[in-house]
Amino acid sequence: MANTPLAFLLRPKTLDEVIGQKHLVGPNGALRNSIEKGIPFSMILFGPPGSGKTSIAMAYAREMGIHYSVLNAVTTDKKEMAEAISEARLYGSNFIIMDEVHRLDKTKQDLLLPYVEEGSFFLIGATTANPYVSLSRAIRSRARIFEIKPLDQNEVLQGLYMALDKEEGYKGKLDISEEALGYIARMSGGDLRHAYNMLEQAYISYKGKRIELSDMQAIERVPNIVMDKDEEEHYDSVSALQKSIRGQDVDAALYYLARLCVAEDLDSIKRRLLVTAYEDIGLANPQAVLRTQMAIEAAEKVGFPEAIIPLGDAVIDLCLSPHSKSGCVSIQKAMAYVKEHPTRVRDYLRLTPVSLKEEDKYPYDRSDLWAKMAYLPEGMEQMRFFLPNEGTLSSYEKALLNEYKKLTSYKRRGDLSKLKKEV
Repeated sequence: MANTPLAFLLRPKTLDEVIGQKHLVGPNGALRNSIEKGIPFSMILFGPPGSGKTSIAMAYAREMGIHYSVLNAVTTDKKEMAEAISEARLYGSNFIIMDEVHRLDKTKQDLLLPYVEEGSFFLIGATTANPYVSLSRAIRSRARIFEIKPLDQNEVLQGLYMALDKEEGYKGKLDISEEALGYIARMSGGDLRHAYNMLEQAYISYKGKRIELSDMQAIERVPNIVMDKDEEEHYDSVSALQKSIRGQDVDAALYYLARLCVAEDLDSIKRRLLVTAYEDIGLANPQAVLRTQMAIEAAEKVGFPEAIIPLGDAVIDLCLSPHSKSGCVSIQKAMAYVKEHPTRVRDYLRLTPVSLKEEDKYPYDRSDLWAKMAYLPEGMEQMRFFLPNEGTLSSYEKALLNEYKKLTSYKRRGDLSKLKKEV
């Protein structure tokens, strides 16, 4: 095996050898149908690391019987891309497999477009990022998009047994217990490459002896949770944290908080908890919002691992608190109106009104008039942007709503000169 990674040695040569992804490579799968009909197409394969994206792309190209070249968007420059395109045009029918395709800048993406459009080659992009976010619409429109799913524990085990059974793997070279293999499958987090790396480490560390569960636990005790800030799983966990708090599922919220804490991603936790506190709890419980701010400040001061304590308190507090989106929904309604309706500020509200008679100016000395004056632009007097929470109101929000009803009962006016005389 020398220094060649096990994951490389065991790459599938055909779609039949691909582990998992039956929705693509199984009977009636899109790639299987494509091969049977002899109709190739461009595609984007997106999914977590170690799920087999590049391996599937290469196996698909081989079974199609079409020449292919493999590039990596991180290291490939324009010259290398131009050479690959020229080579592809020579073959007449060709695949260019682009690893980490989401890392191509717009210029490089645009370089590929005309050739994909005219059929000079078929593009197979592999990416861990959501292509609907990371790739241009032009690229997406010219390719079919397929999700590559993380492998389950049984599928990872299948890969491990294959590694122990193949000559290019560890056939006759490694003695490992079922419990140890199961532990590797659990800790891999659906990443077969990570599982192979653990198996390689076991081979190096315990060569010549039977490997038990305790041996594997000594190698790795932290599960392989995909939490790189540039990866899709990171953003999914952050999103799931807020949605779990919004749905008041304490256990789920603590789980997603724990994922972010294992990755020690305090920045994302701070931003998301603050947004959640104001957006989803808001006026229903302003004290919980303040307590969240205090918990974040405490977490910043103590750092990990102790930061998990105030953060956990904050998440539980937010989950079980009364919820209200009235503040968020109200400002969004106002923003939408402003973008579509250009209006002028009333003269008496302007910072430096010009040529305004004294009796029409803002009455700084008449606090009794302030609640009776019109503040919205002319023609908008009856507009209402504040949308009270329709659910169960907290005592605080009930007080706000009562005050709002009282104030909106006034007939606000903009004729200040008359108003000053009448009141």
